[in-house]
Amino acid sequence: MDARAFDGIDLAGRAVLVRTGWDRHWRTDTYFENHPFLTADAAAHLAQAGAALVGIDSHNIDDTRGKARPVHTILLGRNIPICEHMTGLDRLPPQGARFYAVPPKMVALRTFPVRAFAIVTE
Repeated sequence: MDARAFDGIDLAGRAVLVRTGWDRHWRTDTYFENHPFLTADAAAHLAQAGAALVGIDSHNIDDTRGKARPVHTILLGRNIPICEHMTGLDRLPPQGARFYAVPPKMVALRTFPVRAFAIVTE
């Protein structure tokens, strides 16, 4: 998914949750094969637009067919957290929900699980 997917959307200070529908493959081998991901230009656009967090309903926010991780590098380099492996995004409205990603107390880890949930406000 490239930057055009976010054209015309106010992203400043918001959690941007990318719904690809890939979570339908959760708990299958397919989930880890040729998953949808964001491009570097999408990450640059999200960072420039001031996204507060970026989540995706697939295995990884980057293309895992190579070793480069430009989306992780761009977003985390701008202190924008990433939330992967999300499910149920199809049950959220395009706007009008408050998103939470609550981590357990952990020290010195590069990756960790969160309890992610949203409360619909409108």
